[in-house]
Amino acid sequence: MPLHKSTQAAYHTESNPAREGRVVGKQEILNRFPSIKNDVFRAVTKAFPVALTRSWLSRSSGKADDPLLVQALPQAKELLRTDGDRPDPVGDQRKSSVPWLVQKHPDRALLLVTKRCHLYCRYCFRRDHQPGAALDPTPQELEFALSAAIESGARELILSGGDPLSLTNSALGAILHRAKTHFAVTRIHTRAPITAPDRVDAGLLELVQEHAPLWIVVHANHPDELSDTVLHGLSTLRRAGASMLNQSVLLKGVNDDVAVLRRLSERLVEHGIFPYYLHHTDPVPGNAHFRVSATVGLRIHRELSRQVSGVALPRYVVDLEDGSGKIPVSEAQKLGLLM
Repeated sequence: MPLHKSTQAAYHTESNPAREGRVVGKQEILNRFPSIKNDVFRAVTKAFPVALTRSWLSRSSGKADDPLLVQALPQAKELLRTDGDRPDPVGDQRKSSVPWLVQKHPDRALLLVTKRCHLYCRYCFRRDHQPGAALDPTPQELEFALSAAIESGARELILSGGDPLSLTNSALGAILHRAKTHFAVTRIHTRAPITAPDRVDAGLLELVQEHAPLWIVVHANHPDELSDTVLHGLSTLRRAGASMLNQSVLLKGVNDDVAVLRRLSERLVEHGIFPYYLHHTDPVPGNAHFRVSATVGLRIHRELSRQVSGVALPRYVVDLEDGSGKIPVSEAQKLGLLM
């Protein structure tokens, strides 16, 4: 299949030299956090990369058990396996007939534009990095996946990954230009404005203005993630024309607390960002120490509903293993799908 001229645009991840110093390297992590042993770091990264931004570190207490650092630092617990592990916990693979494209619903198509992130969340349900496997689609693969999404008749195109904002603005712009021609709605699902707020640069804001209306779904789990710099970036995206939603994951030791979730939701709403979803943790191998039972999660969500308005209350959902999509956790529990 010949490449569309937009797809022929330079497709690469961001490599701005001004940003090279923002990532905390392996040796600094080992020096700062002596509880992390070199052999554990090495073993963990064989299964899933480790990346930590200085911005993220600066918002933490600096202690390894800080709720932000728990999400980012490698732990020996990741090497453990449990009976509840599911290699494809949300059914992406069975709903992907074309590489780099997932389609669970006829009206929506999810394009995986990269597997790279600025920070690799240790609970991630896409912990499927294989040694030597490509982290980005080739231009030909991207074209094939995007063409398949167009031909499917979907109304919405969701750019996901990895993190779509790991792409350069020129590469992202080429995809957005194509999407605007063929889809009624385009969404970007990204954690970058939270983990690497300097990614919200002038070029990105120009893209948002050019392709508005554009939905940007960010991912914050804890109120400490929302520094003044982060909130400024989110506000500038809104002013540029983005409609903003947030998705969180319920995580043991991070936000399995009503007061924490309340502060998160209230701060998001204060800045014009709707707390869209609270996800039940997907049981991918290596994240068992983050999982909260459905019974506990429902109790937390019920109490949260008594303390915040409907505007500030996220839907508590689980993404089903059969690939059929998200349903309320309460419904999944009644069906015997969750305990």
